[in-house]
Amino acid sequence: MKFDRFMCRILAVVCLCGLLLVPESACAQRRRNPLRETDEAFFATAEARRIGDQVLVYQRCTGGWPKNIDMAAPLTEEQLQQVLGDKARRNDSTIDNDATSMQMFYLARLYRAAGDVRYRDAFRSGVEYLLSGQYDNGGWPQFWPEMSGYQVHITFNDDAMVNTLELFSAMIAGEKPFDGDLVDESLRARLKESFDKGIACILRTQIVVDGKPTVWCQQHDRETYAPAGARSYELPSYCSQESAAIVRLLMAQPAPDANIKAAVHGAMMWFDNNKITGYRIDRSSGNATLVADTDAKPIWARFYDLEHCIPFVCDRDGVPQRSLESIGSERRNGYSWYNSRPADLYPLYESWAERFDAQNKLALQLDSPGANERGVFDIE
Repeated sequence: MKFDRFMCRILAVVCLCGLLLVPESACAQRRRNPLRETDEAFFATAEARRIGDQVLVYQRCTGGWPKNIDMAAPLTEEQLQQVLGDKARRNDSTIDNDATSMQMFYLARLYRAAGDVRYRDAFRSGVEYLLSGQYDNGGWPQFWPEMSGYQVHITFNDDAMVNTLELFSAMIAGEKPFDGDLVDESLRARLKESFDKGIACILRTQIVVDGKPTVWCQQHDRETYAPAGARSYELPSYCSQESAAIVRLLMAQPAPDANIKAAVHGAMMWFDNNKITGYRIDRSSGNATLVADTDAKPIWARFYDLEHCIPFVCDRDGVPQRSLESIGSERRNGYSWYNSRPADLYPLYESWAERFDAQNKLALQLDSPGANERGVFDIE
């Protein structure tokens, strides 16, 4: 659904009326992280509708939402007018940091409970926004319709594209809260076509080395599909954290073809070959530090360089370093440099491979020695 400036003004007035009709006492009932609420009873409350009306106000005329805003916090009249004045912005709608998908889940649940068509229509506008942003090759950028710099890249960072595809998958299947009249058959068919293109893009962007599929970068060039950088400290690399989410999505497909099977096997082999054992992150000193611990569960560096597949961290100067102590406190403590996400995939892979491709199942052991213990790279 496309909006012109006139329609934007109409929606703004409707949303404003909805906000002003809610009693002030409801503001005191606001829950923590309410846009992630799943309790059906909550969506029958006046507080849920108050928050929903604010979500409508924050929706841009693009159909999408901006990120990193507490959209449940009560607005003063001055703040409300500022948000309404920003509705026509075209450069801050995004799928980064759960934006847009999070608001759409909330509105879908609220529509099921309240039956207010404003929530349904805003949700459907969000769907159109997501569909409009997909490249012909199946990928999504970080921001659209107006974007700049690295925002144009196919974006896996912070699970942006995976979140979109998981949302589409739930809508295609008619799962709650996307049952009923929220998604009709015509829209479901469009979503299925988009979803399939997205999976094809994922397979196309997987980094292949010597004919073997590995994992993914946080971003990939929208034309060449090559790994691409983003912020100054997010260099082209093998990226474990976002790749784990991609593999989970691929393993969730009900009828994986040979390409999906090869992608999953290859990524799991990479995870197993590049895990770090005997170390954990310690923050007790106030600074994130990688410390030896024989009882620690396996972890992975977020980034591994593309030439030697060695873990690195990076400050805002864009110079890769081998240790956390080599970068400033701001980036050292303000970014997730190590994670354990791939560990959760091991039991999933075991059952997935047994079900879909037992003859090519890898014998993986999460507690086997990591690359550092095998001498592939030094960790300190």
